[in-house]
Amino acid sequence: MWLLLAFTSAILLGFYDTSKKAALKDNAVLPVLLLNTLFCSLIFAPVTVSSIVAGTVSLKVHLLLFIKACIVLSSWILGYFGLKHLPITTVGPINATRPVLVLIGAMIVFGERLNLLQWTGVILAFVSIFLLSISSREKEHIDFVHNRWIWCVAGAAVIGAISGLYDRYLARMIEPEIVQGWYNIYQFLLMGIICLSMRWIPSARLRKENPSAAMVGGPFRWKWSILLISLFISAADFAYFSSLQQPDSMISVISLIRRGSVIVSFFCGVIIFRERKNMKAKLLDLGLILLGMIFIWLGSR
Repeated sequence: MWLLLAFTSAILLGFYDTSKKAALKDNAVLPVLLLNTLFCSLIFAPVTVSSIVAGTVSLKVHLLLFIKACIVLSSWILGYFGLKHLPITTVGPINATRPVLVLIGAMIVFGERLNLLQWTGVILAFVSIFLLSISSREKEHIDFVHNRWIWCVAGAAVIGAISGLYDRYLARMIEPEIVQGWYNIYQFLLMGIICLSMRWIPSARLRKENPSAAMVGGPFRWKWSILLISLFISAADFAYFSSLQQPDSMISVISLIRRGSVIVSFFCGVIIFRERKNMKAKLLDLGLILLGMIFIWLGSR
C-alpha cells in the first residue's frame, strides 16, 4: 500500500511543479507563494479547527510543526525563485537528486552506511548534474557556478532533503492531516510577515517606489494555476505522509519514488512550455539520474 501511495505522490508532484512554472511565468514570486500557503491552509481548515476544539495538539507538537514550516518555506522560497527564472527541464533533474542528498544526510545524521549499489547511484547522480552543467552552459548559456538561480534551486534541494529527514521523525508520531494542516498555517503566517516586511501591496501593479519590487518578482497577476499548485501539493503530501506512516515503509525508497515526478514535469515542460533546447543532453542526464535512483533502490532493498 505504501508503494502505491508513494507513486501517487510522485505523479501529483510532477503536476505540482508544472502548475508552479505556469503560475510563476511573468508573475511575482512571493504573492504566489503567499496564496499557495493560504489555499493549502484552507484545504485542511476542518482538520485544524477540529484539533483546536478537541485540544489534541500539544505545545511540543506545535513547536515541531513550526520548525517543519520554517524548513519547508525556506526550500519553497528558493525553489520558486529558481523555477521562475530557469527552464523546468533544467530544474527537474536538479531536484531529482534530493534522494541522494537524503541518503548522504542519513549517513551523517543517523550514522547509516552506504553499500556499493547505493554509492554507485550517488556517483551517477552527481555525474549527471556535472554533465547537465556543461551542456547548459554551452547550449543555453546557463553557468551553474555563477548563476544565482541555479544556486537557489540547489539550496532548495538541500533544504528539501533536510525536510525529508525531518519527516522521517514526524511521521511516526503525528497524523499526516495534522502535520499538513498546522504547518501550512504556520507557513501562511510566516509568508504574511515576509510580504508585509517587504511592503508588498496586493494589487495588479506594484508601486514604483516599492524598493522590494525586484525581490518580490514584479507585478502580480491572478492565474488559476495558483490554485492548482495548492491542490496538487496538498494531495501529493497527504499521500506522502500516509505512505510514511505505514509500518513497513522505507523513507529512502519513498524519496526515490517521489523524485520520479521529474518524468512528469520534464515532459510537461517539453509539451506545454516548449522547452526543447538541449533536449538530447537533458534526456541523457535525466536517464543517468533515473539509473542512479534504480541503483539506490536496489541497494536499499
